[in-house]
Amino acid sequence: METRPRLEIRNLIRRFDGRAVVDDVSLSVMPGQVTCLLGPSGCGKSTTLRMIAGVEMQDEGSIWVDGKLICDTHFRIPPERRSIGLMFQDFALFPHLSVADNVAFGLSGSRDEKRARVEEMLKRVDLHRFLDAWPHNLSGGEQQRVALARALAPRPRIMLMDEPFSGLDNRLRDDIRDETLAVLKEEDAAVLLVTHEPEEAMRMADEIALMRNGKVVQRGSPYHIYNAPADRQAVAFFSDINVIRGKVQGALTDTPFGQFLAPGVADGQEVEIVIRPQHLKIDFDRNGQGPLPTPQDGTPARGVVERARFMGNESLVEFRMDHDGSILKATVPNVFLPRPGKPLWLTIRRDRCFVFPARRG
Repeated sequence: METRPRLEIRNLIRRFDGRAVVDDVSLSVMPGQVTCLLGPSGCGKSTTLRMIAGVEMQDEGSIWVDGKLICDTHFRIPPERRSIGLMFQDFALFPHLSVADNVAFGLSGSRDEKRARVEEMLKRVDLHRFLDAWPHNLSGGEQQRVALARALAPRPRIMLMDEPFSGLDNRLRDDIRDETLAVLKEEDAAVLLVTHEPEEAMRMADEIALMRNGKVVQRGSPYHIYNAPADRQAVAFFSDINVIRGKVQGALTDTPFGQFLAPGVADGQEVEIVIRPQHLKIDFDRNGQGPLPTPQDGTPARGVVERARFMGNESLVEFRMDHDGSILKATVPNVFLPRPGKPLWLTIRRDRCFVFPARRG
């Protein structure tokens, strides 16, 4: 089993006008692994990709492929010799070349060898019937598959993908993502995918590197990133959040939903208890004198409905809480649209709450 990373970047830094847009980024990608650089626009994702591709030079750090240095601040292998495939949002197909000639672009070998590889790749993406078609006669999804075939035709060891699916409509996107992922896995390439969409990262990645302000703030499997977030911003990047503030005393903080542990936080310091709307539960059996809550659900607290909206497969209900007038949001499966002004009791899933020191400012 392969134990050496196919791609490794060490302490990459890129500055513009004295500001580090990529700030000491390190990561590795194994053969056959899909790693996603996930983060908001402007966080340094695409700049990192351009440095790996060789179209942007780093100010510090190094890039390695299969254990061999390909670029640092003194030594640089040119982009065309790095065995790296590229896919971008706009597909970048040549409009004056047929589908077959687009896929053949960049291939070496005899004419027959190139033709055989083109046919193999177009069959793999189910577009063999469009060998002689022009790109403008294809749909967006078909153009994306041609771009994938072209990128994989030279058998790159590494595939870099920069928001490759964002130009597709929502209905088509999921199918194209799944088809692309299957082909990439077959080729055993190391894949580095850039996206700002958490759903795309969760769907495609074996590992997510969450970026913010030029830094990787957390790395791990999609499950780990979602269920053990590093901070409040990491929780909020994947979903809406509710935030309950409290002050610590004896490693505990009091809230309307009972006490929460805050280990390692000094007495007197404020903490933020973060919970996703799907884990704020409405207690339909309680009207103030109902059954006692379970330890997992903590103490019920009352809120008054501000508004309710049906979102397609769930309903979003906003409550103004009695204890401090704050607004908390809950999602409920299917249709649940209580009238504004209706009081309801709420509980929270303690095992689904995250406790962080309060942000200053």
